[in-house]
Formats: sequence, C-alpha cells, structure tokens
Amino acid sequence: MASSSAASSLYLPSTFVVLTRRTLKGQGRLIPTLTGRSLSSFLCCSQRNRPIQSYLLPPPPLKGLGLGLGLSRSRRQRVSCLNIRMGGAAAGEALMHSFSDSHLGLTNPAEVPLPQVALSAKEGDLTEWKGDILAVGVFEADVGKDESGAFENSTLKRLDSHVKGVLSDLTKEEEFSGKVGQSAFARLPGFGFKRVGLLGLGKNGVVPPKVLKGFGETLAGACKTAQATHLGVTFASPENWSTTSKLDTLSSIAAGVLLGIHEDNRFKSEAKQPLLKSLDFLGLSSGLEFDQRFTYVQQVCSGVFLTRQLVNAPANVLTPSKLADEASSIAATYSDVLTAEILDVEQCMELKMGSYLGVAAASANPPKFIHLCYKPPTGDVKTKLAIVGKGLTFDSGGYNLKTGPGCSIELMKFDMGGSAAALGAAKAIGQIKPPGVEVHFIVAACENMISGTGMRPGDIITASNGKTIEVNNTDAEGRLTLADALVYACKQGVDKIVDLATLTGACVVALGSEIAGTFTPNDDLAEEISKASEVTGEKFWRMPMEESYWEGMKSGIADMVNTGGRAGGSITAALFLKQFVDDNVKWLHIDMAGPVWSDKKRCATGFGVSTLVEWVLKNSS
Repeated sequence: MASSSAASSLYLPSTFVVLTRRTLKGQGRLIPTLTGRSLSSFLCCSQRNRPIQSYLLPPPPLKGLGLGLGLSRSRRQRVSCLNIRMGGAAAGEALMHSFSDSHLGLTNPAEVPLPQVALSAKEGDLTEWKGDILAVGVFEADVGKDESGAFENSTLKRLDSHVKGVLSDLTKEEEFSGKVGQSAFARLPGFGFKRVGLLGLGKNGVVPPKVLKGFGETLAGACKTAQATHLGVTFASPENWSTTSKLDTLSSIAAGVLLGIHEDNRFKSEAKQPLLKSLDFLGLSSGLEFDQRFTYVQQVCSGVFLTRQLVNAPANVLTPSKLADEASSIAATYSDVLTAEILDVEQCMELKMGSYLGVAAASANPPKFIHLCYKPPTGDVKTKLAIVGKGLTFDSGGYNLKTGPGCSIELMKFDMGGSAAALGAAKAIGQIKPPGVEVHFIVAACENMISGTGMRPGDIITASNGKTIEVNNTDAEGRLTLADALVYACKQGVDKIVDLATLTGACVVALGSEIAGTFTPNDDLAEEISKASEVTGEKFWRMPMEESYWEGMKSGIADMVNTGGRAGGSITAALFLKQFVDDNVKWLHIDMAGPVWSDKKRCATGFGVSTLVEWVLKNSS
C-alpha cells in the first residue's frame, strides 16, 4: 500500500537442494546458487558428508540478475556446509513435505469451529418463549407511558406485565429512550428467559442496514457476556411492516449477530469457541421466504468469515502459495460451479506480466497468480463480470522501505485485503449459484520485499499490455500488480470489472477508516455499487477521476511513472489503473485501505464481501 506521504529480476523454476556438511572454504563458486536466502538459515548439525538438511529453495533469478550471499571471508571459514546436489522440484516437495507444512516461528493456526447458529422466524406468544436472552427492538415513540406509568405500546405493556415491571424500571434506571445505539439488559430469575433487553432503533421509519447490523452486533456482545446459547428477538411495533421490510430487517440483524459472535482465535494458545446456537425472530411471520433469506445470510457470512481469517493471518503463515491453496480449496468445495487456475512464474512470464513479476522479484516466496471462474450450473450466461483483488500478502515497501511513525509496517499483512474480499465473495457465490452471470475472481498474489534481486527505484518495467512504467516508488507496488491483473481480466471477455485494493493512505486521509472510495468513469457502474451497498450497509463514497491530474504521472523516459505528487494520491492511483483497462469494459476501482481493518477491535473487518455478492446478484438474471 502506498503511504500517504523496471527492469525486474525474473525467476527460474524451483530447485531442490541437499546440503551436506563440508567446509565452505574454496567453494565460493557455488554461493550464487543460494541467492535470495541467508545461508545460515540452511544449517544444522550432522555427521561429516551426510545430508544435514533439505529445502525447496525459492527459484533463483536469471543469470546476470542475481546477487550472491556476500558472506565475508571470516564467515566462510566458520560455516561448514556445502556439497550441493540438484534435483527436480517434485522430488524436493516429496522429501520436504513435513517441512513445507510448518511456518516461520513454528506457528500453525488452530482449528476453531466457525459460528453455527440456527436462524428461524417463529410466531406465537412472546411470554411463552424459552431461552437465554429476549431482546426487543424499540423506536423512540414506543417507550411512551400513560398517566399510571404503564407503557402505551401494547407489546411492551404485555411483556412488562409478564416480567412484573422490570422493563418499566429498566427504562427509568438506564434513562432508555429508544435512541439508536441505546441498550439496556436485566436479569430475570425464575422466568422462561433468563435476561430481557431493550435496544433502540431511533425514530419511527425505515431503519438503515448499518443500524440494524449494529443492533445485531450489540446482541452478540450481550450473548458473549452472558454466555448465552439461545437468543430471541422481537419488535415493539412491527404491525405496518411489509414482508420485504421484515425480510430486510431480519437479515441485517442476523448478519450483525453472526459477524459479532465470530472471533478469530486461531492464533491464541487457548481458543474460545462460540456458544450461541440459535437465533429466533418472534412474532413477525414465518415461512419459506424467511428460511431462504436466512440461508442467504449464512452463505454471505461464511464468505466474510473466510475474508477475516485471510486478512488476520500473518505473513509467516499466509504466503502467496497458501493464498493460492485457499483459492483452490474453494473451487474444489464448489466444483459444480467453480474452477481454479493457478499460474506460476513461468506462465506469468509467458503472458509478459513484467509489472507484477517486478514487484514479486525480491521475495523468497514465489508469486502465484490466481484465477477462479464461476459459471452457473444451468442456463445461458448473459453477463460476464470480473472481481480483481490486490494480493500483497506482505508489503515492506521494498527499497522505499516503510519507516517512521504511522507507517504501520506491522499491519501490512492486510495489504491482501482486496484479494481476501474477492475469495470470500467467491465462496459465497459458489453456494448461492446465481443464474445468468459468469464471474472471474482474479488475484496477483506476491510479497513486496527487499533483496539483491528486487525492483529498484528508477527501474523501468513493462506490463502485459506493452505499456512501460518508470518505478519512482517501490512502495506504490499494489497498482503494479493490479495492472497485469486488469489486463488479464479484460482478456477473459468480461463486460464489467470491479477491483478492490488497500491502495493508498491518501484515501484513508480523505475518507477515514469506515468509508471506501470508489473511482470510475462509468456512472451506471457507480450506481450499481451504490445500490448494492445500500442493501449491505457498507459505506462507499464516489471520488472524482480528474483527468488533468494524469499530467503528473507522465515519465520522460517511459510511458508513465507509478506515483505522482502527494496531492490527490488516491485519484492518480486510480488514473494509473485505468491505463490497463480496455475502453469497451466498464470498470470501477475500490480503495478500501481504511475499512479493511478495525483499530478498535484490532482485527480484520471482512469489508467488501457482502457488497460484492449483492452486486453479482443484481447482475444475474
């Protein structure tokens, strides 16, 4: 991700290396073979001339572009290990299978069950419901009382009578008035439900999805505190709601509860498991429509859970190869509608993806270009879409290293948030199976690191559409990977492309941590994303595509530079991406650098998945 303020090295196929204990002195000619990894990381004790360790090395750079390990004379005298034997990558993978399953720091995520909450809509008497918490959604007008101090609202009056005035006392003690965000809970020993709560919905009228999801998250917090397993929800005055309003309201609250219950504890020594087992919506209606909507909510939330886990995973666990494995696993699970193609370095070289490979060149972890394709199980395809996600599993900044206060280099594992959203959407779409639409999910996964084989400031790289780029900042790498990904997407014959990226700090400065910026020259596509976000409650704001700013992106010796000045940084980044999209393809860029991560909760949000899914459904027949 570019902060707010090339001729690349290319890879050869992986090499299997066996190291045996032998003096290094006099064997200096072999050192360049180990380019890209400190020799000390390959050493361990053994008997003389017997293999001491085996590794599948990262592919070495092309001849003439590499840099040796540069061990000092004294270091060479102290290190004993050499005799290198070469073999095929397949042999190396077979021999080192156990090693490849471990990670730097010996960290492997635990298997923690995801929330499994049964959602249902039920009719009947509220007072007969049995469970742990009964929560009532209340508008400001619902809390009015008559001269005797009793609620005027019939639902609250009946319920308050059943619990012997606890609700009346609660509104007084907590000064509860039904405003948005207010909540109050009380214990109820001796009743069918152990706790009762009031949650404010604000003034009467249509409640925005964002508020309803917040309602659900508040309930999730109450369930965690009370260690509740069964939750009931009702409303004080739903009489005038249409069936559509009921469905939309219940689905937003259900999503809020599921996402609020979910905690990614995989990397904790003691992983807590979610306790909530059921969520009943009471007294509204029931039937097939509600069951279908609840199934949809669970499918979308499963995609959000995956996205959160991918973004939360540290870079020593989630490498480009592991991200590709996750994509392949999704396709295998929903193989009736999804296929996966993972391109390696050689295949990307054949496609002339010099911009993408230039970013990847410095890392010991080879890049993986991911392409999932969804095709409906039946019927004709009327619309072809592409979702392109930025996939930097770690971004050090490269030679323009991220340094100083606010650089957040320790959080740059989230620089693959766009790819995580794309894969999360793929998982949801694989379950929903919308008709009439084909969707390509594309990720150019790699790391932006530093080494002698890496891209340097001032290098000129060539993208797969033939355009040349002068790299004036290696920390503006995401747009370089997206360039080749967008060219690839256009070659799939798609009608529309949406790309997502944690692209610029400038967008965070402009819009803060809760709003993503959208950039597009196409008004219709901007409206599609806006309408989709109105359903999901995720926040987007359309930003200008000021073409005059492109003047600052021109290079004297190449077609363009990869960064402009500080002013308008998110706009110039979007203008850069536009150079790699065919004129006949509708395209929209989402800069999600702000909402990808919650500083308050110190974890990933799963932003983008629900809006992407809704957008795909709006394009299906």
